[in-house]
Amino acid sequence: MAEHYTLRVNGASHDVRDAWLGESLLYVLRERLGLYGTKGACEQGECGSCTVFLDGAAVCSCLVLAASAEGCDVTTIEHIGSDDEPSDVQRAFVEQGGVQCGFCTPGLVMAVHALLDANPSPTRPEIREAISGNLCRCTGYGRIFEAVDAAIRERGA
Repeated sequence: MAEHYTLRVNGASHDVRDAWLGESLLYVLRERLGLYGTKGACEQGECGSCTVFLDGAAVCSCLVLAASAEGCDVTTIEHIGSDDEPSDVQRAFVEQGGVQCGFCTPGLVMAVHALLDANPSPTRPEIREAISGNLCRCTGYGRIFEAVDAAIRERGA
């Protein structure tokens, strides 16, 4: 049976029509709303590539039923900075070489924003814990840590 509900994504309301109630938020963001920045990889909540904010909390969108997000504020990577004005974290990832293939980058950027918004001066173990749910196969994480450190310095300036 086709369902209809409304999601608030990146500050705008979006009607989701002819939906199946079992569709994940990841699926709806990408396939119904055309927001391709949120990546799908494992679809089991293990890799972090699909991280979005749901009412301000970082969640794996592959594990959230889209219909259950009705009435919540969903923020995707598309709403974090812009092409003309990237966020401090996005800028740090680029400047420090914390991106290679780029597939994991949106999820990592979201995780780092969540961390720094909650804790502007995290320790290295706190940084490790915050990004531990995000898998990267290219960078070896060294440059990612450098990017986090650069963002921390910029926010402290």
